[in-house]
Amino acid sequence: MADMNRKTTLSIEGDKFRLNGQPTYVGRKFTGMPIEGLLMNSRMVQGIFDDDNLETRSLWAYPDGPYDADRNTREFIAAMPQWSRRGLLAFTINFQGGSPQGYSKEQPWLTSAFTIAGELRPEYAARMGLIIDAADELGMVVILGYFYFGQEPRMAGEEAVIRACDEATAWVLQQRYTNVLIEIANESDINYKHSIINPPRGHELIERVQQQSTGKVDNPAGRLLVSTSYSGNSIPRPEVAQCADFLLLHGNGVDDPTRIREMVDETRALETYNGQPILFNEDDHFNFGQLDNNMLAAISNYASWGFFDYRMQYERYDDGYQSMPVNWAISSPRKRAFFHLLRQITGVGA
Repeated sequence: MADMNRKTTLSIEGDKFRLNGQPTYVGRKFTGMPIEGLLMNSRMVQGIFDDDNLETRSLWAYPDGPYDADRNTREFIAAMPQWSRRGLLAFTINFQGGSPQGYSKEQPWLTSAFTIAGELRPEYAARMGLIIDAADELGMVVILGYFYFGQEPRMAGEEAVIRACDEATAWVLQQRYTNVLIEIANESDINYKHSIINPPRGHELIERVQQQSTGKVDNPAGRLLVSTSYSGNSIPRPEVAQCADFLLLHGNGVDDPTRIREMVDETRALETYNGQPILFNEDDHFNFGQLDNNMLAAISNYASWGFFDYRMQYERYDDGYQSMPVNWAISSPRKRAFFHLLRQITGVGA
C-alpha cells in the first residue's frame, strides 16, 4: 500500500472543482471563456482490464505477444505524466471496464472486478490501487466507475449489486483516497438487469455511497462525491439532479455542437438542479481543428468535457484509448489533436 498521506484532494464549491483548496486551472480563460474550475478529462476505462473467458482472451493480444493485465496497467501508469503535462486533470476508469471493441452488440468476455456474488476481486483492486496512487502523486483526479452494462447482468441479483457497491466503497475508504469521484454506473439507462441501477431508482446507490462514506473522507465534504451517468444526448433525471454532487452528461450521438450547449442549459433548468458542476465524461465526437466542436461547445457553456476514443474500422494498435489492447501513449493523429487543443484551452505546458 502506498503512502497514505494523500497529496491530491478534490473538492467542489458551487459549480467549480477545486484541487487542494484552489480552483482547477486557476485564473485561466480561453478566447474569453472561463476555464477555471473545470475538470477536463478522458475516458480511459480499461486500465485494469483482464478477460477470464478463455474463448475471447486471445482477441486482446498485443502486436508482440499475448495479452497481459499487469503490462496493461504498467503502460497506463507510464503514460499518465504525458497526459498531465498537456492539461488533462481527470480520467474515467471502471471496475467493470467498457466494451473492449469501443461499441459491441454482444459482450461474451468476462472483464469484471466483481464476482457474480458482488465480491471485489483483489487482483483487480490491486491494479486499480496502483493507478489511483499514481494519479494522486501527479495531482490528477480519478472518476471511478462501479458498474458497466456489458458486465452487470451476470451479477446474481440486487443483493450482489449492493454488495459490490458496498465493497468498492469500503475499499476506496480504506485507501483514504481524496482524489476520487464516484460514478455509480456508466449509462445507467441502458441494458442493466437490476432496477436499483436503472432510472428511476438510480439515486438510491448514490445516496447509499454518500451515507456510507460520511465522516470518513479527509475532504471538505467529509465524504465521497458521487453521481451516475446516462446515455448520450440524455439529461439527468430529477432525482439524480437533486442528490448527486456533480452531474454527468454524454455527448455520444450528438453531431451538432449546438445540442451540447442545449444539454447543459436543459440540465441547469431542472427544478431539482442545485448548482453542481456539469461534466461530460464521454463524447466520441472530435473535429478538434474546427472553429466549433463538442469540446469547445461544452466549455463555452461552462461544462467540463471528456474525450472518448476507440479504435475505428481499419485502425490499428496505436489508435483509440478504449479498444483492447491499448497503446496508452499519445500515439495517433486523433490523440495528438485532442491533447493539442486541450493544451491550448488549459494553458498547461503551452
